[in-house]
Amino acid sequence: MPDAPRLALLASPADRAQDAEAALLASHDWVQLEEADTVVVLGGDGFMLQTLHHMLDTGRVIPAYGINLGTVGFLMNRYKSSRSITERVAKARAIAVAPLLMEATTQTGERHSSWAINEVSLLRETRQTAKLEVSVNGKVRMPELSCDGVLVATPAGSTAYNLSANGPILPLGSAMLALTPISPFRPRRWRGAILPESCEIVFRSLESIKRPVSVVADQKEVRDIKEVRVSAAREHRLTLLFDRGKSLDERIFAEQFLV
Repeated sequence: MPDAPRLALLASPADRAQDAEAALLASHDWVQLEEADTVVVLGGDGFMLQTLHHMLDTGRVIPAYGINLGTVGFLMNRYKSSRSITERVAKARAIAVAPLLMEATTQTGERHSSWAINEVSLLRETRQTAKLEVSVNGKVRMPELSCDGVLVATPAGSTAYNLSANGPILPLGSAMLALTPISPFRPRRWRGAILPESCEIVFRSLESIKRPVSVVADQKEVRDIKEVRVSAAREHRLTLLFDRGKSLDERIFAEQFLV
């Protein structure tokens, strides 16, 4: 009989998450994150993203089972104090999510890289609209996009900022990315594009002194950028665990019928 998986427990500083952590600590023999096979995350989507980023940065990625003790909890499962956490994790369905790798070069030549699980967004820094050149796989597809910004979203992030910017919802497993403008001025009617996950997207800031642009990969910001490269890091796929019948792909599907 195989050994039971070793579980680590992480909780956000929020009161509800701290109370749940106190209740769960006595229900299972927990191990440190570095020794665990799976991590149980208590909190909201923000704390889950923080945990996933930590694993990507340290190079040790294990499945994550989230319990919603935050606000939206799109990446999380419902809190059920009456059910065994070991049983819930064992029966959960695994969903693989490929993060984005953002590589930015600033006006002074500094280079920055960061992971994004939801989206990479470029945003104007001043009242002046941004002017961007957009290339896909080495070919310029849009010589000049005048806008408040533009973003690239994963399927997991397509219901977040991307949806608020009228971008498309992408089903998990579609291996696609959403390229979505934010308040486009010219071309005014461009609604964006759906691109294969294998694409590399490059943004170049035009008139960057007059029209400075920043880039944000989930929560990490780099200002005064000259160029940004975005690609899906398929070799660094993350695994999220969901209760049966409540998986992330079902939530993404259901989101398309909300009015």
